[in-house]
Amino acid sequence: MPRQLKKLDELFHDTLKDIFYAEKKILTALPKLAKAARHPQLKAAFEKHRGETEHHVSRLEQVFGTIEKKAQGKKCLAIDGIIEEGQEIAKEYRGSPALDSGLLAAAQAVEHYEISRYGTLRTWAQELGLAQAVSLLEMTLGEEERTDKTLTQLAETCVNQEAQSAT
Repeated sequence: MPRQLKKLDELFHDTLKDIFYAEKKILTALPKLAKAARHPQLKAAFEKHRGETEHHVSRLEQVFGTIEKKAQGKKCLAIDGIIEEGQEIAKEYRGSPALDSGLLAAAQAVEHYEISRYGTLRTWAQELGLAQAVSLLEMTLGEEERTDKTLTQLAETCVNQEAQSAT
């Protein structure tokens, strides 16, 4: 009996499980980043994004519903590695003027991963004719892109300069 070839709908489901796992991991990492951050605006950005991430999880649960699948995660080694790098930075640079720059860079690595995943999922949802999923995924993609821009602005206007000029 020949092996059944997997199609786009299965890849969409697998990738949905991947980002669901990632968002859950991010929910646990953000409070730690906020606690470790020194700059008040960076702390606030991490705290704000935690609230958004709760909405991301909720939207993903709705997307699972549109394909009539149970909302569940699948271990994502990529996000585990990115979060682990952020934890290493927090340890290695604790008390250092460069700590916030490192935390910010780790957070942007997470954002870039999420932007990639949500953009891909949105495109696949369009291809699969999942209009409601497209709408939900686009909403989250927009929030991830805005968070990335906020972090870039923080890096360029204060955090990196403070890391360099601190004595």
